[in-house]
Amino acid sequence: MMCHSERSEEYMTNKTTGDYGEELACEYLKKNGYKILERNYRIRGGEIDIVAKDGESLVFVEVKTRYTHEYGLADESITSWKIKALLKTALFYIQKINWGDKEYRLDLVTVDFTDNPERPEIELIKNITD
Repeated sequence: MMCHSERSEEYMTNKTTGDYGEELACEYLKKNGYKILERNYRIRGGEIDIVAKDGESLVFVEVKTRYTHEYGLADESITSWKIKALLKTALFYIQKINWGDKEYRLDLVTVDFTDNPERPEIELIKNITD
């Protein structure tokens, strides 16, 4: 019998999977020079997983975590509709902090456990609006 504390596909909810993926994404971003400002920034109708700074740029990071490719690769879930929703939330944040006309962008971090549940493949895709 498997205990609930084990990280297994059977016992991990989507939220738990997402939270664990976001934690790994934060660690990865920090190692790559990003400064994490906020996590799970929410407004009505939108959420940004991670708000960070990369140098002088404000970066809004979407994190996608996968344990299987049954529903496609993580980066394939980023549709034009999803990008519009992320931008709407990002623009609200920019106004809130009076960021002005300074540089900002949307990045994507994918966390893929499919090939190795112990050592996920993590990929950073910068500026997904291009």
